Amino acid sequence: MSNEDDLRFAHALADAADAVTTARFRALDLRVDTKPDLTPVSEADRRAEEVIRELIGGSGRGEGVLGEEFGDDGADVRWIVDPIDGTTNYVRGVPVWATLLALEREGVVELGFVSAPALGRRWWAVLGEGAYADGVRCHVSAVDEIENAAVSTTSARRMPEGWRTIVQRSWSNRGLGDFWQHCLVAEGSLEIACDSVMAIWDYSAPRLLVEEAGGLCTTFAGETPAEGKSFVATNGVLHEQAVALLSA
Repeated sequence: MSNEDDLRFAHALADAADAVTTARFRALDLRVDTKPDLTPVSEADRRAEEVIRELIGGSGRGEGVLGEEFGDDGADVRWIVDPIDGTTNYVRGVPVWATLLALEREGVVELGFVSAPALGRRWWAVLGEGAYADGVRCHVSAVDEIENAAVSTTSARRMPEGWRTIVQRSWSNRGLGDFWQHCLVAEGSLEIACDSVMAIWDYSAPRLLVEEAGGLCTTFAGETPAEGKSFVATNGVLHEQAVALLSA
């Protein structure tokens, strides 16, 4: 498969997921359950992943799925899927949520795709070919001082003490959260975005997007992002300073 084929298929997967999620967004009869980890899951989360799995399984591409709702089918080449990133927003009617897709081959994510239909936006990146916001090449900012930086986190109450220092020193502090803050780092609108804990389906697509836009992504300790670990995305210039404070 060519990169163009992969990207075209990612758009098709996102189109199918968007059709499910937008139809049930703000529905008065939306069913919402609580998973064992006490996070919410809606019927739209499950159905969106089912639709994605059906399309991948019937595509003839020979790929599998690792999804948040239905697990890993063990394929060597797989799509890593978060059917709705930002479910808490989704079930409360807040329009900041997205379907995240990442195509992984031999342990390397080669394509990342974010579709946020309620915002009317899509972001994607192909390994070695840059990052794009709605089809326009995007790049991280060149801000080199925290005092001039715009920063964000999903949940401030779960952050280490060093985050308080970053917030106090920063030019602007927002709680934009989830996928959106990392997309905004890739676009150059934010310089630092953090999550205290992320799963592989949460970070795989945003990580490639930020890195292809010229930024850096690690854990708070400066290590390679991993399942169940912290995650910080920056414009690269401020990464060492951010990690030093977050890991202190």
